[in-house]
Amino acid sequence: MRTSTLFLALVVLALGGLAGSAQERGAVRLTGNTGIHDPTMTAVAGGFVAFGTGVELAPDGGAIRLKTSTDGIAWADAGTLTQGLPEWIAAELGFSPRNIWAPSISMRAGVHYLYYSASSFGVNTSAIGLATNDSLDLARPAEGWTDRGLALRSHRPDNFNAIDPARIDSGDGRAWLAFGSFWDGIRLVELDPVSGLRRGNEAPIRLASRGGGAIEAPSIIYQDAWFYLFVSFDRCCAGLASTYRVMVGRARDVTGPYADAAGVPMLDGGGTELVATQGRYVGPGGQEAIRTPAGDVLVFHYYDREAGGAPKLQIMPIEWGADGWPHIGVLP
Repeated sequence: MRTSTLFLALVVLALGGLAGSAQERGAVRLTGNTGIHDPTMTAVAGGFVAFGTGVELAPDGGAIRLKTSTDGIAWADAGTLTQGLPEWIAAELGFSPRNIWAPSISMRAGVHYLYYSASSFGVNTSAIGLATNDSLDLARPAEGWTDRGLALRSHRPDNFNAIDPARIDSGDGRAWLAFGSFWDGIRLVELDPVSGLRRGNEAPIRLASRGGGAIEAPSIIYQDAWFYLFVSFDRCCAGLASTYRVMVGRARDVTGPYADAAGVPMLDGGGTELVATQGRYVGPGGQEAIRTPAGDVLVFHYYDREAGGAPKLQIMPIEWGADGWPHIGVLP
């Protein structure tokens, strides 16, 4: 559960109240320094911290970028999580990635778990790492982190890619990590819920695939006896030429099988479109669906048509329709 009483209170304040419809919740344009890619977000005392993909070959070594906000609307840059890449990555992969990708943060029993990806474009020689923090502070979000090292690995012979992680604690005391990009798509492994590291060595469970096509950025939330799997389809990272869009399917069990609203299995390329390019918002994706007791939000990046295609942060309330499916209103 990526939430707290504070998180709920702040999201209600920032998005106009989660109790009503998505339209009533008042989706707004975010302000300030919203430049980010592959965002994830959590609440802390006094506001929010967002984390995103590092800048390629930056002086900071491509470390995870940080943003902070007191109200979820106005954002400020907060530097990077660390200076440089964690030391274990180059030894594990045999090369030094240009940056860290697609972090994902969740919280359990007061501990923040931050998963992150290390790889290079076009290969699946990849790793997912984990850092933890039990004292995350809005004023000093880069402090208090302990790197726990390797959580999951993929190699060239594998038909999956160990990037784009997202954790879900399934409510029965178990924890899971969804991940994947291209290759045979989205996979799932079980975690030790306390350490946050992989439990056992069973083969990753297949959740969704486009037969080698563009599918990535999974996240899973639980709603009314269903697990909903959110993914990104199509082309990322191309500015105004991006065709990213957010898709969703659901299953009765966290391990699947997932299908879209038309009944097409996600392992056969299925997915119901949730949000795609609208006006200034080009290629929305790289998302996380965040579950709260009184309502849900979708956190994602888009390429701003009004700013030459710069990647920016957006947060949208999710409305659960009478049909049982999530819906996103018009982007502001």
